Amino acid sequence: MATAGVPAAQADRSGLNDPQLQRSVEQAFDEGHDADIPSDIGYVLDEAGEQKRRQSFAERRRNSLARKRSHADDEKGHHHHDLEKGTEAGADELKAKDDDEGGTTSEDETNIVWWDGPDDPQNPYNWPTWRKVMNCALISALTFVTPLASSIFAPGVPQLMREFQSGNVELAAFVVSVYVLGFAAGPMLIAPLSEIYGRLPVYHICNIAFVGFLVGCALAPSLNALIVFRFLSGIFGSCPLTNGGGTIADMIAQERRGAAMAVFSVGPLLGPIIGPVAGGFLAEAEGWRWVFWLLVILSGVLSVVLLIFARETYAPVLLQRKVDRLRKETGNDLLRSKLDAGLSTSDYFKRGIVRPFKMLLFSPLCSIFAVYVGITYGYLYLLFTSITIVFEQSYGFGSGIVGLVFLGLGAAKEGQGMKPEYRLRPLPIGAILLPAGFFIYGWTAQYHVHWIVPIIGHVVIGVGNLLIFMAINMALVDTFTIYAASALASNTVVRSVFGAVLPLCGLKMYDKLGLGWGNSLLGFIAVAMIPVSFLLLKYGEALRKKFPLERL
Repeated sequence: MATAGVPAAQADRSGLNDPQLQRSVEQAFDEGHDADIPSDIGYVLDEAGEQKRRQSFAERRRNSLARKRSHADDEKGHHHHDLEKGTEAGADELKAKDDDEGGTTSEDETNIVWWDGPDDPQNPYNWPTWRKVMNCALISALTFVTPLASSIFAPGVPQLMREFQSGNVELAAFVVSVYVLGFAAGPMLIAPLSEIYGRLPVYHICNIAFVGFLVGCALAPSLNALIVFRFLSGIFGSCPLTNGGGTIADMIAQERRGAAMAVFSVGPLLGPIIGPVAGGFLAEAEGWRWVFWLLVILSGVLSVVLLIFARETYAPVLLQRKVDRLRKETGNDLLRSKLDAGLSTSDYFKRGIVRPFKMLLFSPLCSIFAVYVGITYGYLYLLFTSITIVFEQSYGFGSGIVGLVFLGLGAAKEGQGMKPEYRLRPLPIGAILLPAGFFIYGWTAQYHVHWIVPIIGHVVIGVGNLLIFMAINMALVDTFTIYAASALASNTVVRSVFGAVLPLCGLKMYDKLGLGWGNSLLGFIAVAMIPVSFLLLKYGEALRKKFPLERL
């Protein structure tokens, strides 16, 4: 399990002077989750991890002493042979001391850098409310804009296919879904990078690249070029979806996190829904390229605002910056952050890159959550392949008006509680609403019932989708607090693959089965998923405890 740098039994050495907080950390450690452990505390290691960490620090101390003795002997003019003897003797002496004291020394304790008290303003948990709200608002805005780009030009696809003289229906669907495929490629690298170098540098780099590739989409000279630029913009556009949950966990305590996570979770669903509304009218009035220029403007403004006002939130990086500053001021290179895992940069990078894959492969909860959200997310994008055709051909909507139909897919409530599983309480409700919405939409559209009725079906689907998405997202963040970005990355990859692939099958499915039975097929699959939601609610905690994820 993971989250303060030392076992819970040694929590008092981690700055947990609050008995209630210490008990919460110990309980969370025993239960195998991070929900009650503030991410500014770090990670709690098991005994093997703690031993490895101590050995790393002991090695650092030996190397530091060797360098100091070498420097001192050089100043005294000793010969090289004497220098080596002195260095080896000093290193052996310190190694013996480390071994006697279990890998730590009283001198080492004085070199630990921590927050300046429980009210340290540099600790993101102590930031004023306005700063937390501003950071959350900026990240949530990004999580709305980048998914917005996935579908905003869907109503304009017929225009671009005519411009590029292509009648390939599958290619027309792929030019939309390839962006979501980029969402699957980016998170596995972006998430660990944010947990190594901090959230903010990754946001800035990805934002710049995202805007750049959107410009490429707007100026694309061919359909192939547009597909490539769409894919690359999707890779960098996945950054806020991947890291946003981690950013929120960095600043806001678990018991107050629900509202912020609800707003953050809505963006990835509302963005694709609202996108066709704006895209339909804009493409009709100015052409499909202007859809991308609108995205350039929106994301460019947000990137500049983020560059000016956003602040780094990741506690291990903030404390390491403090360590670096104090080392320069004091000349003491034995100083280290309390959140230092004791790994080299290369080891840290390797572990960070592997972590999302470990979560996906070895944590059953991550795997089940990923597949569950993947199916519901794929359904959302599959609907995009049918809505335009259905409402243009069956109900006579224009390309501008048909975009308004997507608004039916959008609102929900958050779970409450302290254990991660409490966040899953809305999941069965969403699981029931999802198939109900497909049955309503499919058969009313099949028999050309008044257009308001299939839109009501969209509303039911949208509410179900939001409940499922938010419940699972919040459970993931609470379970893997300091590694929330990696947990969300593993989830984002799977759901994005579903979102990219399912729409490619949608039109053929509707051609063969019709709208009624085609949507009923999706509904029946969703019905089969209902028991899973109840089982997760009942046995999720036991499953989490039975398969703890060791991160070091």
